[in-house]
Amino acid sequence: MQYKTELHAHTSEVSPCGELTAPEVAERYIADGYTTIVVTNHYCEYVIDKAGETWEEKINHYLSAYRIMKDYAKDRICVLLGCELRFVGSANDYLIFGLTEEFLITHPDLHKMSLKSFSALAHENGLLIVQAHPFRNGMTVVSPELLDGIEVFNGHCNHKSRNQIADAWAKQHGLLRTSGTDFHHPYQSGVAGILTEEPILSQESLADVLKSGNYILHCAGPAAERDGMTDMPAKY
Repeated sequence: MQYKTELHAHTSEVSPCGELTAPEVAERYIADGYTTIVVTNHYCEYVIDKAGETWEEKINHYLSAYRIMKDYAKDRICVLLGCELRFVGSANDYLIFGLTEEFLITHPDLHKMSLKSFSALAHENGLLIVQAHPFRNGMTVVSPELLDGIEVFNGHCNHKSRNQIADAWAKQHGLLRTSGTDFHHPYQSGVAGILTEEPILSQESLADVLKSGNYILHCAGPAAERDGMTDMPAKY
């Protein structure tokens, strides 16, 4: 399998914890040989509610990094829109795949919903919900029926994500499995993602591939060495 897709990456324009701009992140992933990157900036109270007075101001700020990267990268790497959603009053993070600008613009303040209500909305609109690093300190497990999948490999080496426990949890509950770098810092590189036989070039193909399980989980770098994980098939 030759095509690489990153499923978890942040940029400094939107995520306060991100240290590289959207063009810098794009250049890093192009150099690392990725075909596709899903921009999953934080969608949460401390990002959205401080981004302006009106919803138009807030959502345009949120979408800015995705738009910048897409315009900058052109046809050198496919840039898809995602998000890392955190609901008010919770420390859990959820990677959302299959998003469009129109959906985010017309459904304001998703972070003020509950997981249960958002899960219903997401599945009505063909979105996938993957709980990110569910066994990191401060996270809590949730009802598996509200999720589509689990991030079983998180490549951020500064966090103890307990990836092997996440993998076991996904298998126990029959959830799809994903891998993501959780890219934030200059010293990180594309150590995670999924490998496919065909390039992922649209939201539809991303959703289809994830639901099919026909991909390899890419697991490399310090976090993989620490947790004893290597590239492995997504199907059990």
